[in-house]
Amino acid sequence: MPGGVNLSDWALRHRALVWFFMLVVIAAGVMSYLRLGRSEDPAFTFKNMVVQASWPGATIEETTEQVTDRIERKLQETPGLDFLTSYTTAGQATVFVNLRESTPTRDVPGIWYQVRKKIADIRATFPNGIVGPGFNDEFGDTYGIIYAFTADGFSDRQLRDYVETARSRLLHVADVSKIDLIGTQEERIYVEFSARKLAGLQLDRQALIDALRAQNAVTPAGVVQAAGEKILVQVSGAFRSEEDLRRVNFVVNGRVVPLSDIATVRRTYIDPPQPMFRFNGTRAIGLAIAMRN
Repeated sequence: MPGGVNLSDWALRHRALVWFFMLVVIAAGVMSYLRLGRSEDPAFTFKNMVVQASWPGATIEETTEQVTDRIERKLQETPGLDFLTSYTTAGQATVFVNLRESTPTRDVPGIWYQVRKKIADIRATFPNGIVGPGFNDEFGDTYGIIYAFTADGFSDRQLRDYVETARSRLLHVADVSKIDLIGTQEERIYVEFSARKLAGLQLDRQALIDALRAQNAVTPAGVVQAAGEKILVQVSGAFRSEEDLRRVNFVVNGRVVPLSDIATVRRTYIDPPQPMFRFNGTRAIGLAIAMRN
């Protein structure tokens, strides 16, 4: 090329220098690759939210008209909304909020705040007895570590106490963001009345239930103002265990009838059971750990 630089000719005449530059570039590339930043537990932003509300005792039609439709109409005003889907059963309404894929990740937390705010604006229009609505937008948590706890000779309650202790200690570890338990079963105390005994004593089952609720109610009893201090006054008689329930007495036609004579009181786990967690075929409790971004 007249008047120009012939790079090919220059490279052929300076082969040693070209090889040196090539080796430098290769070494720099290898070092850059080895030092390349990477995330062990990458964060994901899911642009979906679940809104749930329950109305115990309502039919499917009532739940759809009074709960599901009202939630959907209000959430149509959500900025960045792509579409809504809903699933309604008797007494249970579930609405899925789906944002457009083009919605910037930084805007998603603000949009979920707007969803909560809009539902709060119409909460007063729901019928009496509505439970919720509740919100779930924590789909992006990545559980990089899951520990399985099993034990022989321990009850589920004892095992859960040990797992809770481990959870409390692990929350103090640096960069741990969230720890959830998997496969835990909630305990309940069930009072099962004998229909035959109730009929024989001419007792009203609902009246007995109301009496038990009234005794176990948490009621403020006031505060005694003493010199330099305040003393909290508490009403005794609240149930602390199933034994306290069995010792409850009812007065019927001048007779004292213990609850244990007309009902069976037992402590067991919720039925139907919650999702279970197994390790090598053995029932276990999982400890799922999510790290900070």
